Amino acid sequence: MTDPASPAGPRHGGLVRRLLASETGLLLDHLMRLDAESRHDRFGMAVGDAFLRQYAERTARLDDLIYGFFVDGELRGAGELRGLGPEGPSHWRAAEAAFSVERPWRRLGVGEQLMARIVRAARNRRAATLYMSCLSRNRAMQTLARKFSAELTFEAGEATTALTVEGPTAFSLIYEAMDDATGFATAMLDLQRRALSRPARL
Repeated sequence: MTDPASPAGPRHGGLVRRLLASETGLLLDHLMRLDAESRHDRFGMAVGDAFLRQYAERTARLDDLIYGFFVDGELRGAGELRGLGPEGPSHWRAAEAAFSVERPWRRLGVGEQLMARIVRAARNRRAATLYMSCLSRNRAMQTLARKFSAELTFEAGEATTALTVEGPTAFSLIYEAMDDATGFATAMLDLQRRALSRPARL
C-alpha cells in the first residue's frame, strides 16, 4: 500500500518520522548545527545560539507538530507545523510551516519528504490553507512550494506561499496513524541507543 501523499522515494538513505514531545533537545541540536546562512534562511534574520535555545524551549510548550529527517539517529532536517486559529486539537482553520535541512543533506529530496508529511498533517487537521514564508532569495524553498502547487507572493524581500489543502480522507488518516506508530517504535530504539552510548557514571 503506497501513500499517495508521499513523493517518490528519497535519495538520502535516512528516514522521516514525527518527533516526540520529549525530543525537543534533538531539534535544538539540529538548529545549532545550522550555519549562519541557513539560520538566516530559516528564521528570516540573523540569530544566535541564545535565540535558538529560547525558540526550542517555546516550541516544547506549544502544540506544534515536528517531522524530522534522521540519519543514524541524528536529526538532520525538520519540518514544523503550527496551527492558526485552532478550533480544537484536530481542527485548525489554517496552519503555517517552516523547514530546515543541514547543508550536507540538501538536494537529496529531504525537503520534499518533509513537506509531504506536513501537508498531510495539515490536511488531517482540516486546515484549509497552509502558509509558509521565506526570503525572496531562497529559491530552493520557493521551488519546493511550487511542487505542491502553492501560490507565491513577493513583498519587501520576502516570499509568502499559500497552499490550499484538501480535507482529510480515510486513507490520509490511516497513513498518518501507520507512520506515527512506526515512528514511535523507531524513536524508542533511538532513545535506547542514545542511552547506551552515554558514558557510565562511576
